[in-house]
Amino acid sequence: MSKKYLAKILARDLNGLNLISLYCHKSKLKISDIKFLKKNKIFLLSLERSSIKAKNKKKILSICKFEFIDNAKSKNINQYSIEESLTLLAIDTIKTKKGYEFNLLFSDNGFITLSSEIIEVTLEDLKEIKNDS
Repeated sequence: MSKKYLAKILARDLNGLNLISLYCHKSKLKISDIKFLKKNKIFLLSLERSSIKAKNKKKILSICKFEFIDNAKSKNINQYSIEESLTLLAIDTIKTKKGYEFNLLFSDNGFITLSSEIIEVTLEDLKEIKNDS
C-alpha cells in the first residue's frame, strides 16, 4: 500500500505564492466553494486540483486560504450562480503602497482581487478524490 502524501504550503513571500499559483493552475471550483469571512479577514477557496507529482494526475481536494484580507472584489463572476464552475488559471500578485493585491484569474475573464498588507497564504490538501471510472 502506497503512503498518502498530502501537501501543505505556507507562502509568506512572492516565491511561495508563485508556487501555490503553480499548484492551483487549472483547478476546478464552484462559485459556492468561494467564501470571504470579512470579520475574520479570511478568504477561502475549496478547489479540485491535479497533482503535479503523480504520473496518473490524481485529483486532490484542497483549500487555499488567504489571511489578513482587508477587501475582496470580483468581476465577471455572478455570485448568485452558485453551481457555476470556474477554472482558476493563476494567482497574480501586485505590490501596492499599502501592501499587496492578489488577483485570482479565472476562465472566461473572471477575476477576484484581494487586498492585504502582508502575504499569508496556505494551500492545504484535504484528500485525494477517487475516480468513479
